[in-house]
Amino acid sequence: MFKKILIANRGEIASRIIRTCQRLNIQTVAVYSEADQSAPYVQMADESHLIGKPRVNESYLNIDKILQVAKDSGAEAIHPGYGLLSENAEFAKRTEEAGLTFIGPNADVIAKMGDKIAARAEMKAAGVPIIPGTEDAVANTDDAKRIAAEFGYPVMLKAAAGGGGIGMQAVYNDEELEKAFEGNSKRAQAFFGDGKMFIEKLIEHPRHIEIQVLADQRGNAVHLFERECSIQRRHQKVVEEAPSPVLSEKTREKMGESALKAVSSLGYSNAGTIEFLVDDEENFYFLEMNTRLQVEHPVTEQITGIDLVEQQLRVADGEHLSIQQKDLIIDGHAIEVRIYAEDPNTFYPSPGKLTKMVLPEGPGVRHELAVEGDSQVTPFYDPMIAKLVIHGENREDAIERLTKALHEYEIEGIKCNLTMLKRVVTHEKFKEGETKTTFVENYYLPTLTNH
Repeated sequence: MFKKILIANRGEIASRIIRTCQRLNIQTVAVYSEADQSAPYVQMADESHLIGKPRVNESYLNIDKILQVAKDSGAEAIHPGYGLLSENAEFAKRTEEAGLTFIGPNADVIAKMGDKIAARAEMKAAGVPIIPGTEDAVANTDDAKRIAAEFGYPVMLKAAAGGGGIGMQAVYNDEELEKAFEGNSKRAQAFFGDGKMFIEKLIEHPRHIEIQVLADQRGNAVHLFERECSIQRRHQKVVEEAPSPVLSEKTREKMGESALKAVSSLGYSNAGTIEFLVDDEENFYFLEMNTRLQVEHPVTEQITGIDLVEQQLRVADGEHLSIQQKDLIIDGHAIEVRIYAEDPNTFYPSPGKLTKMVLPEGPGVRHELAVEGDSQVTPFYDPMIAKLVIHGENREDAIERLTKALHEYEIEGIKCNLTMLKRVVTHEKFKEGETKTTFVENYYLPTLTNH
């Protein structure tokens, strides 16, 4: 096993990785920007190094600086966490070229899955169901309108290199498409350095369900069941649970088999997630593959008892996967909510001074913290304050524990989305399992006009 690793990330995921490393007696090296010098993870690591100014391009995206710190500190491997450089093929390649182990899949797989068009082609060849759509990038608005007419409106316009809902928009007619195409292409170019767009048939009111996979370097692979991630705002997840409240055992098995087909086809190694859209008839379609640890990975850990970070480390170090599919079972139900420094009505970030933070405690309660009380939520990064993860004997028990915990949670000094989360998880439709991607639009936003 590695003796020392560098964590090329920040916030709650850096702290999360450090905890597993401490248990495994692996020394950790943290990197931080000027804005994060007082962050909890910086204090937790065995050693911490300043790598630049607050803006990510001057710190957390500075590959040269991060690799230099890794070599100077004697780290043997780099864990990229999620976001930032975690799905940057160049970073993975340069890490390996520097004689260090990248804790994730190889650069070629990251590049292939990072291009939505290439990923669709790969999944189609592997026999994984895909949404009807374009095989290549759409050149201009005229071509876009012609293709949309072939599929029939509504369609989904997507950035080929996109993520986090950026460059993605549902359109219902030619006029909307014409307005959306140029704007989304420019946004994709600005965020990802790639303005290519493609078009898919829109699956209306779907569920967003993903399958967690683990694979070693010798072709052994397992799936760790599904996570339902349908409660979203601005196409970004805010409530996740495992298992899905509605998926049949037959569909669960079929989705797991499809995910493992993808892993085998890619020659994939390490942890990854295959994301699907699922309609009312439980037909499922490949959405994308995340070649990294997911924000919502704790709910899978809670229902399987598997430490995914530990598995990542062991696989990256060349160990055989010690888990077999037949041994995996679902134990209870887990729900994660993301607590953000944001206006609960507009969902706009609301950074500032966090003056008080009181955390709920009790059976089945787990916290993943990005900041602590009496600290600053900076405007430079994702405004996540924490993740609250609840495990119960069943879904009803998990919702009851979650509701209690949210009412005991206290945050002062800044706006946060606690009120939104309370309304969502106590809504009758949520309790009934009516958790589709349109939930916030249909059931939460209308309540705001009544207050």
